[in-house]
Amino acid sequence: MHVSIDFGLTNIDIVTLTDPSAGAEQCVTVPSEGRVNRAQLERVLAQLGCLPRDCTAIAVTGGQHRTLPDSIDNTPIVKVSEVTAIGLGGLRLAEKDQALVVSAGSGTAIVAARGRDVRHVTGSAVGGGTLQGLGKLLIGTSDALEIDALAMRGNSNVPDLTLVEAVGGALGRLPADANAVNFGRFARPGTTATHEDMAAALVVMVAQVIGVIAINAARAEHLDDIVIVGHLVDLPTVRRVLHTVAGYYDAHFIIPERPGYATALGALIQVIGR
Repeated sequence: MHVSIDFGLTNIDIVTLTDPSAGAEQCVTVPSEGRVNRAQLERVLAQLGCLPRDCTAIAVTGGQHRTLPDSIDNTPIVKVSEVTAIGLGGLRLAEKDQALVVSAGSGTAIVAARGRDVRHVTGSAVGGGTLQGLGKLLIGTSDALEIDALAMRGNSNVPDLTLVEAVGGALGRLPADANAVNFGRFARPGTTATHEDMAAALVVMVAQVIGVIAINAARAEHLDDIVIVGHLVDLPTVRRVLHTVAGYYDAHFIIPERPGYATALGALIQVIGR
């Protein structure tokens, strides 16, 4: 059995492949436990019901994976660059030969992937960790699912200033009701907003930053397809905002199924060579 583990700041994603010729992977996510070391790796494997010696090879990526030993109980621990893993996994999930792959996890990493030629392009410190951290500060919860549910019922233009207020109307391809200043209304005395509205504005800010950076990076790299992976895009409100941003700029985002497993899958592909 081949096992691939992506040690994220929030989640640990595992992809297992029992029969490489069959090509059917099993995917599991468990909460991150902090420092990446042998003990944590063995705990992850225990949740799968196996030991290191039961594995043909263990691919590791993400976080502090480089601190792990090169083998455990004679099973090789293959360390895969997170950039490579993101690119290969994103291409596989999207069934593309080349694309800009955006990994929207706790932060955001953006890579240009052309076959097996993958390189880091840009990124942002804004990501799911931002959503959770500011969620805790602004509305009292860091639970991403709760923030998503609140945002679904909220109106982001209660905290945000819109273009019609900032410049008097539409601007280029942006409609008059598009936001112009994230949370800008709170600079004015007496502004209040519900938790639902605050959550909606927070989702808009995070997703807009990621979407606009991705579009600009894709155009700079002359790549037509933009694949967005990572657990942040498990949230329906984030996907909704991303697609709205894409519409503003005549772009198209591909959000494949199982986006949170792209990096672990990419590490597995790198190890087994297919």
